[in-house]
Amino acid sequence: MIKQILKKLFKLILNTVPRPLLIRLSYTIRPILAFFLKGKTYTDPIDGKSFKSFLPYGYGSQRNNVLSPSTLSLERHRLLWLYLKNETDFFIAEKKVLHFAPEQAFYKRFRNMKNLNYVTTDLNSPLADVKADICNLPFNDNEFDVILCNHVLEHIPDDTKAMQELYRVLKAGGIGIFQIPQDLNRSITFEDNTITDKKERAKIFGQYDHVRVYGRDYFDKLRSIGFKVEAVDYTQTISPEKITEYCLAKGEIIPVVYK
Repeated sequence: MIKQILKKLFKLILNTVPRPLLIRLSYTIRPILAFFLKGKTYTDPIDGKSFKSFLPYGYGSQRNNVLSPSTLSLERHRLLWLYLKNETDFFIAEKKVLHFAPEQAFYKRFRNMKNLNYVTTDLNSPLADVKADICNLPFNDNEFDVILCNHVLEHIPDDTKAMQELYRVLKAGGIGIFQIPQDLNRSITFEDNTITDKKERAKIFGQYDHVRVYGRDYFDKLRSIGFKVEAVDYTQTISPEKITEYCLAKGEIIPVVYK
C-alpha cells in the first residue's frame, strides 16, 4: 500500500514540478528519505550507503526500486560511476571536463575532485556554471578532455547540430559519454513533431519533453559526425549479485565516443 502511494506521489511530482525547483527541493528531502530507508538489502556504489529499498521513479510507468535515497542516482548513474571508476583514469588524471545538465549524484563529487577542471552547462539547471545552448556552445574548439552529456540529446530538436558542437569542443584524443534512453528493438530512431499533447508525448516518447525515441542507428549517427563509437554493455562485466545489490539495469548500453 505504501509503495503504491509513493509511486503515485513521485509520478505526480515529476510531471508537475519544474525540474529546477525539483533540484532545489531534493536537497531538503534527500536526507529524510535516506534516514527512513536505511537497511542492508541494496547499496548505492556512488556513496557506499545501503538501504532496505530504493525508491520508485518514472514519468509514465513507474519503475520500482531504482532511485537511491542518498544520492538520488538512477540505474544509469550508478552504472556510469562504476564504469568511470573501474575502466578509466577519470578519478586520477588531470582533465578538463564539460558536464551537461549535471546530475546531483555527481555534481559535488566531481566539483571536489582536485584532478578535474570541472565545467557545468545547461540552459535552466541551477547547477550550471555556464548557461548555454548545446547547439551554440560558447567554448573553444578542442577545449575539453572529457564531455558528459547524458539524457540530454533526446530533448534537443536539432540533435545533429548538438552532436557537431560536442565534436567541435572535444579535444583530439578526448572521450565523451552520451547516454540516451534507447529502444534497442528499434533499428531507426522515431520522432514526430505533430504530436503536441503532453500525455500523448509521454506515452509515445517516454517523457513529455522528449522529442524522439532513439533506435540502434544512434551509434551510426554519432559516427557520421566523426566520432569513434563503442557501445559498451558494462553490466556484462558485473556479477548478477552485484547487479541486484546496486539496482542496475542489466543490458543497459553506455555510448562511449572518442575523437
